[in-house]
Amino acid sequence: MPRFEPKNPDYLKVAAATFDRQQAMRTLGISIARLEAGEVDLSMPYCRDWTQQNGFVHAGIITAGLDTACGIAAFTLMPAGSDILTVEFKTNLLAPARGERFAFRATVVKPGRTLTVCEARAFAANGGVESLIATMTGTLMALPRREDETLPARAGATA
Repeated sequence: MPRFEPKNPDYLKVAAATFDRQQAMRTLGISIARLEAGEVDLSMPYCRDWTQQNGFVHAGIITAGLDTACGIAAFTLMPAGSDILTVEFKTNLLAPARGERFAFRATVVKPGRTLTVCEARAFAANGGVESLIATMTGTLMALPRREDETLPARAGATA
């Protein structure tokens, strides 16, 4: 029995499509490893391009993975026609982010009509052994989807 009951029967398809529209996740090589009502696991390979001065994956990259995991987990419980936006998060960086792969696992703590609270954990995998490297508590807001809005034009793009 699921921990939470999704309000949208198409929540898996809609949540995956929302994730797929995030160019930042594609750029970072982050993908969905598991998706259920109120839960998501994301996976990211190591890339030297994402490291900071000491060779660890930059905290901003780890935070982006955690934030997106919270957002997708929360989104699975929102009604059809919703969109999602992060309104607050707190990240604790517990260990240097060094590994062959990284996992971001989020679960909904408390879904609400407008605000949903989630918790997420980031793990680094080395030789098949995972280590907890960061945690996040996030608050996400349900918004009505606006189909008529367009994204701002990219620099140099022509209409």
